[in-house]
Amino acid sequence: MRRTTASAAGAIPPQPGPREATESREDLVPPPDPAGSPTGWPAARAAQGTAGPSADGGEEGPAAQRNDERATLRLRETDGPAGPDGPDEEPQHPDDPPRFAPEWLRLREPADAAARARELLEPLRIRLAGLPGRAGGLVVHDLGCGTGSMGRWLAPLLDGGQHWVLHDRDPYLLHFAAAGAPRSAADGSRVTVETRRGDLARLTPDALAGAGLVTASALLDVLTTEEVGALAAACAAAGCPALLTLSVAGRVELAPAHPLDAEITEAFNDHQRRTGLLGPDAVTVAVEAFAAHGATVRTHPSHWRLGPGESALTAEWLRGWVGAAVEQRPELGERAGRYLDERLAACAAEELTVVVHHTDLLALCRPTGGAS
Repeated sequence: MRRTTASAAGAIPPQPGPREATESREDLVPPPDPAGSPTGWPAARAAQGTAGPSADGGEEGPAAQRNDERATLRLRETDGPAGPDGPDEEPQHPDDPPRFAPEWLRLREPADAAARARELLEPLRIRLAGLPGRAGGLVVHDLGCGTGSMGRWLAPLLDGGQHWVLHDRDPYLLHFAAAGAPRSAADGSRVTVETRRGDLARLTPDALAGAGLVTASALLDVLTTEEVGALAAACAAAGCPALLTLSVAGRVELAPAHPLDAEITEAFNDHQRRTGLLGPDAVTVAVEAFAAHGATVRTHPSHWRLGPGESALTAEWLRGWVGAAVEQRPELGERAGRYLDERLAACAAEELTVVVHHTDLLALCRPTGGAS
């Protein structure tokens, strides 16, 4: 696997988005703190897929992240927990996509946690309370879990015992997700985890047998219409709700404004839709897909709000955002380079704020087994 270095200020990466993980395990995510706090490691960054796939997932995550998020869901399914020392080194085939960098997921996790719509938790709790009791507690399938930020956010907000099934392509990310998982629910009940390397494109109701909840973060916008339809059908057949957070909404607000903002945004959105991916259209398609199966669907804004305290994340997001726009429209290159220099300088001077629009979706599928 090739190593990469940080982009120079103003340089537009040829593969926009977070850099891939290096070969050294020391360069990956540090282990959880001994106390096992629900916020996970590291305490200083409390750091999320797949984008995705991340799939952790959503800034509208930089484009390379979204490619990697989709790739995290493209491997044969093999069950089993990650070992205590992490997965064995696997040779990387030249045609394989680059590994999804845990560093990017760590960087974005606080913004993800602050953005997710807590307004959707109460209707979710009501539905979960009405589901038949299960021995061992609630079973949650987290699709494209990345380093596990969704579980670190959600598990401590729900009462009762929980068993999380973490799905991702990359065994390194699965190891970190399992190691950094919270140990207890909101009421102190036990939380357990298992990991699965899986392929979302072949997701079936059987794969969700016994599931009480399906979750994902920054995932929908890196799927196709057919894949979203398959996901909705699998959740409906399993009779479980789905909480799908941080889907790109196609809108960005930067202050102070710049004449090139709208053109960069449009080019980025076009890049998100390349090769049949849904990009900013994902939530609309998902609402229709779940509703077609009789689910009650709610959506709520879940925007990143990035100010001086998030300058590192803002700078990395800017590089990926502008880079994807130029990849889509090469004629933007020279102007976009100057634009990026100006924006990075403003970010470093703590003079830039950014709102990246996302949408969270809660689909309350009809329970199966005769429940109402």
